[in-house]
Amino acid sequence: MTGRPGGAGTDIGLISLDEAGARAAARVAPVPGVLELPLVEADGRVLAEAVVARVDLPPFANSAVDGYAVRFADLRPGAETRLPVLGRTAAGDPVGTLGRGAWRIFTGAPVPDGADTVVMQEDVTLSGDEVILPSQSRLGANLRRAGEDVARGQEVLPAGRRLRPRDLGLLAALGLERVRVRHRPRVALFSTGDELTEPGRPLKPAAIYDANRAMLRALLARAGADVVDLGILRDEPTDLERHLREAAGACDLIVTSGGVSVGDADHVKAALSACGSLDLWRVAIKPGKPIAIGEAAGTPFIGLPGNPVAVFVGFVFVAWPLLARLAGATAEAPVVFPAKAGFHHRKKAGRREFLRVTLERRDDGAVIARKHPGEGAASLASLAQSDGLVVLAEELEQLEEGSTVPFLPYAGLLG
Repeated sequence: MTGRPGGAGTDIGLISLDEAGARAAARVAPVPGVLELPLVEADGRVLAEAVVARVDLPPFANSAVDGYAVRFADLRPGAETRLPVLGRTAAGDPVGTLGRGAWRIFTGAPVPDGADTVVMQEDVTLSGDEVILPSQSRLGANLRRAGEDVARGQEVLPAGRRLRPRDLGLLAALGLERVRVRHRPRVALFSTGDELTEPGRPLKPAAIYDANRAMLRALLARAGADVVDLGILRDEPTDLERHLREAAGACDLIVTSGGVSVGDADHVKAALSACGSLDLWRVAIKPGKPIAIGEAAGTPFIGLPGNPVAVFVGFVFVAWPLLARLAGATAEAPVVFPAKAGFHHRKKAGRREFLRVTLERRDDGAVIARKHPGEGAASLASLAQSDGLVVLAEELEQLEEGSTVPFLPYAGLLG
């Protein structure tokens, strides 16, 4: 990869993506209020306070395998040991007490008092009422001690954690039935454009279906928001201003798509200026340069472009972090994977560029990123048919085929 900062073709007057995200996040604070929910309703919710274990996990020493519990001191060093079988315990049975001998035990069963090692049943030989144990047994083998996973009093999940199914499993194992979480942000959503038609209705000449709102509703839901869908608004400044004021009074954030560029029919910026303020509207990214960030009647506002790919990129890298802050969630940087570029690409310096790619694994194990042929910002097929985004830094002007590039899978971007 080659490039020079500030080279020919650099856009002037654009704000960096990092600064845009910081400015957007600085406009909001977590939505106030806490509620207590049963675990079955808590998936995707944000923890309002840290969770501290009230019990040990596991709560008692137990066997990790089916086998025989013994005292390691009763085993002969470097030789087989023959011991009588003194008892039997399955999961749920009371704890036994082991003298000199072996104790038949099953996975999850409490280890008898006095035992400190479990030998797998596959490694022993039965001889009448006795068991022959191998010479290579190890102290503490196959024994799960009380509290070795989680100790009582230990913080297991921090405040701000967005709960996932595996977190709920841990909380249930610790005996929690309910959990305290933050209220979800309430987000008003609408599209603008006289050319837009609701899916399912007949298309008039020169009209298109509104794809952005369907995508944004799903993205907002994944971000943990309650969506207030205001539909399609026409390109009429007074009507737009009225809807902005109404949404501001009922919601924590307003998200729109379309109408934030420089065309004669792009009225969202004017409507926003009439009832609030515009902080910035040109971000140094491709696609997605026209992104409006401001406030409408005191409520934070994000105006995304009209092209669907630009909408997706702008939402993921600007709106998603802001929503995390509104929800009181701890922001997590996306995981980046290295891949080999299976293409050559030229770009302008000064803008961070996001390319839609599919992955291909070669016989030698190398992962190759192939650029999707649909490069336009309006190509929804390129989003649906690709695996993720390759990110090209601002200073880069030319990407050579075979270069290592950072790859962001869609699954890692959407929490």
